[in-house]
Amino acid sequence: MEQVVIIRYGEIFLKGDNRAYFENLLLKNIRNTLSPLPCRLERIQGRLILNGFAEEDRPEILRRLQRVFGIHSISEGVRFPSDLERMKEISPDFVYGKTFRFTVNRADKRFPKPSMEVARELGGAVLAQRPDLKVDLHHPDCTVFLDIREDGNTYLYSRTLDCQRGMPYGCSGKGLLLLSGGIDSPVAGFSMARRGMKVEAVHFHSFPYTSVQAREKVLELGRILKDYCGGEMKVYVVSFTQIQQAIHKHCRDSFMITIMRRFMMRIANRLARECGAQAILTGESLGQVASQTPESIASTDSVSELPVFRPLIAEDKQDIVAVAKRIGTFETSILPYEDCCTVFLPKNPVIHPKLHQVEQEEAKLDVEALTAQALASLEVETL
Repeated sequence: MEQVVIIRYGEIFLKGDNRAYFENLLLKNIRNTLSPLPCRLERIQGRLILNGFAEEDRPEILRRLQRVFGIHSISEGVRFPSDLERMKEISPDFVYGKTFRFTVNRADKRFPKPSMEVARELGGAVLAQRPDLKVDLHHPDCTVFLDIREDGNTYLYSRTLDCQRGMPYGCSGKGLLLLSGGIDSPVAGFSMARRGMKVEAVHFHSFPYTSVQAREKVLELGRILKDYCGGEMKVYVVSFTQIQQAIHKHCRDSFMITIMRRFMMRIANRLARECGAQAILTGESLGQVASQTPESIASTDSVSELPVFRPLIAEDKQDIVAVAKRIGTFETSILPYEDCCTVFLPKNPVIHPKLHQVEQEEAKLDVEALTAQALASLEVETL
C-alpha cells in the first residue's frame, strides 16, 4: 500500500486537441510549486497522482497544491493492487462520522465483480467491524471512493479538499498590474492569474509624502501573490511625486485624480511593452470612487495602447474583501500606510469628466517630460 495525493483538474477537460499543452503546463507549475520537496508526479487518465513524498512533508505539500491554479481538488488516499480482500481490509480506516456509503468506479472491466457488488461487500465489511455505524446512500457523513484503474491498481480515499480551479498559470499571456496598497488591486491580480495570465506589477510611490513602510507593504502584497503564481514576480517601482506636484500646481484640483490615472496608464503602457505584457490590469470596480465612473474610465483608457482588464468591475466591495481574506492579502492591505493615491486629494473630484476638458487641463503640463522623468526613477524589485 502506498500513500498518494490524487490531483484533479476541471476546466482543462473542455479543451480539444491542445489539451496536452494545458496538462503539461499544469504539471510544470506543480513541480515548480513543490520544489524542492521530494516527490513524484504520475499521469493517469483525467488526473495526476503524487507519491514518493515524506510523511513530514505532507501538510506543506497539501498547502502548496491548494494554491496551484488549474487544480480543481485534491484527495489524500492510498494505492494498492486491485484485490477485493485487500479493499475490505483497508476501507474501514477511511470511514468517519456515523453514516457512510461507498462509491466505486470500476474503470478496469477485467475486475471480476461489478461496482455495486463491490460497494455492498465493502459496506458489509465495515459494519462487521463497526456495528455502531449505519449505511446512508443519500446523505452520508462520509463517502468512501474506490477507483479501480486499468493498470491493476485501486485508489481509495474519503476526503476531498477544494483548490483554486481556474487555468494553469502562464497559459494566457502576461499582464502588468497597477498594484497599490489597497484591498482591490491584489485581488484583481489574483483573479487574472487564476485565469492563467502571468502577472507583473507596477507600483507608484510619492516619497517623501509616502513612507518606506508603504512601499514595503506593497512588496509584501506582491510576495503573497507570488506564492500562488510560483516562480518569481517583478514589481516595477516608479516615483510619482513630481507628477503629482506638477498637477497640483498647474491644473484644477477637481481634475487631479483623472489626470493622475492617465499618467499612470501611460507609464504602465511603456513598461508593459518593455516587459512583454499584452494587457494592463487594474482593481477598479464600477462606481466605487470618483475615478471609477464610466466617464473617468473612458478618459483613462483613451491614453492606453493596450487592452485594460478590470476583473473586479462588477464586484461588490464585500465580495472583494471576502476574496482578499481568503487569499491572505486583506490583513496587509489594511495596514495604515498610505500610498500615492491619497496624496493631494481634492475635496470635490470631477465624477463625470468630459474628455476635452481633461485634455485642456493636461495641456498645461509637459506630459512627455514628466513621464520620462518618472520612468528614469524606475526601480525593479524581483520577489
